[in-house]
Parts: sequence; C-alpha cells; structure tokens
Amino acid sequence: MIRTPPAMISPHRHRYVLRVYYEDTDAGGVVYHANYLRFAERARTEAMRALGVPHADLVTEFGLMFMVRRVELDYLSPARIDESLVILTETRQVGGASAVLRQSIRLADGPDGAGRALVEIGIGLACVRIPDGRPARIPPRWRAAFGALVADGRQE
Repeated sequence: MIRTPPAMISPHRHRYVLRVYYEDTDAGGVVYHANYLRFAERARTEAMRALGVPHADLVTEFGLMFMVRRVELDYLSPARIDESLVILTETRQVGGASAVLRQSIRLADGPDGAGRALVEIGIGLACVRIPDGRPARIPPRWRAAFGALVADGRQE
C-alpha cells in the first residue's frame, strides 16, 4: 500500500513533505527539471484537500476546475535522489476568477523542517467552467481556503 506523506498547515502556509525517488531523477541522480512542477501540483492538491476543499468537490458541485495559467520557476540548487523535500505553499493574491500562489521547494533539513531553497515557483491559476473553459468566479469555500494561505495575513 502506498502512503501519502502527511500534509500540514501552519499559520498562513501549507507544508507538504516528499522524498525524491529514483523515478524522479535523471541518470546522474538529480531531479529532472519538469518533475518540480509535478511536486508543486501535488502540494497544491494536498493543500486544498487539507483545507477541506478537494478539487473533486469543485468539479462535482460547480462544474469548475482550476487551470494553470502562468508558471515562473527559479532553479536555485538541484535536489538529489533520496533527499527529503518540503514544499511550502502560500497565496499571494486572489481575484474574482484567479489566484496567484508562491511555492518554495526546500530541503527538509532546517531547524523548522524547511532548509535551503532549491526552487521558487510562482503559479497563476484560473478558475474555469469545465464545458467551455470560460472564466468563472471562485466559489466562497475555495476563496476562503486560498485566504487561509495568505502568507502575512493580507492579500497583495
């Protein structure tokens, strides 16, 4: 049985811990660059689930989904096979039909479990209607969940 690592919410940010497996790396044992996007997606999904608003509910209750509209990655240092990583997710801004998040992928070896930064990611999400892909307002429960992850207690 595969176990999902525990996801944690600390004040204003979500922490998701994962281990780098062989399948995540290139021939040199370094995480393949595109896999950081997979790690970030997993962390965002677990953040919403931990806040009581899983993506499946957005689909079934409202016929909506979040699509990645923009991604900005800053690769600072490589992650390697068998390292434990922590992904911190924070909300930077919430609009009517969009949200901007910041995710930091770090080694999980610091005093607070979040060590040296490896990758910094800016993610722009759009809430859209599934049938036609047109923008739609973010429902109140999801808006509140994004608000719970505002880093300093206020939105930009």
